[in-house]
Amino acid sequence: MGFSHNIGVLFADESFSGLTHPFFASVLNAFKNEAENHGYDLTFINHNVGGDGRTFADYCRYRKLDGVFLACVDFYSKAVQALLDSDIPCVSVDYPWPKQSCVLSDNRNGMKQLVDYAVSQGHSRIAFISGQRNSEVTETRRQEYLQAMADHNLAVPEGYLLEGVYSDNEVVRTLVEKLLSRKDRPTCILLPNDTTYFGAQEAVREQELRIPKDISLAGYDGISLTQTLRPQLTTVRQKSEVLGEQAAKLLIGRLEQPGTAIEEVVTVPVELIKGSTVGWCDTW
Repeated sequence: MGFSHNIGVLFADESFSGLTHPFFASVLNAFKNEAENHGYDLTFINHNVGGDGRTFADYCRYRKLDGVFLACVDFYSKAVQALLDSDIPCVSVDYPWPKQSCVLSDNRNGMKQLVDYAVSQGHSRIAFISGQRNSEVTETRRQEYLQAMADHNLAVPEGYLLEGVYSDNEVVRTLVEKLLSRKDRPTCILLPNDTTYFGAQEAVREQELRIPKDISLAGYDGISLTQTLRPQLTTVRQKSEVLGEQAAKLLIGRLEQPGTAIEEVVTVPVELIKGSTVGWCDTW
């Protein structure tokens, strides 16, 4: 494959928010800036390209793409995995793959910090609504939630760990209602991401409860929008700009130094934002 200074971007957002996605838009913008600083152009790959019989790899070769950046895609898809298995240099976000490079947000530590903080505030009944179970991110956070609860010798009653949908406020609102209607309702609910805070707020208000006096909530991502709300959302901030920048550096390093560059996995640390939606639990 020729050296075209053109990098493909495979981005398939299931919430259909596209380039306005509150988290991945920042990742993509940082990747774009770093790639352009090194003289590369970007080509977005239509995730429906396989409809004409070509694979993603076929399409990349036809467009003479030097490498591919994969973000917010279904990494369990056979078409995506075939691309990762090809000889085309790739870098992914939050999904390591043999012989390819990856940038990981420290989701395990992020979830641990959320559970630890809730426990430090007196909570013992902590529920978790995860995102959909078709990503490494979701599985990592679910496993760490269970591990962190076990580390504190806290029970996870049946129905406390639920599968939601990232950024789907209606689904998460319904699940929060379900948790709040339990006789052993949790005192703290961890949400799949920050944007679902809006749906969770609606469910809490409908029950005539108050945040955080009656129920505590926490999100994940640290997007700027939810940090302007009151009460300010307790969350884990992912360093989206660093993820995008590091992804570009990893991929360009492999392209420009093929004889010396190696496949790498870079883990980017996260930051707990305490906010004010997880209150002290002294009445349960």
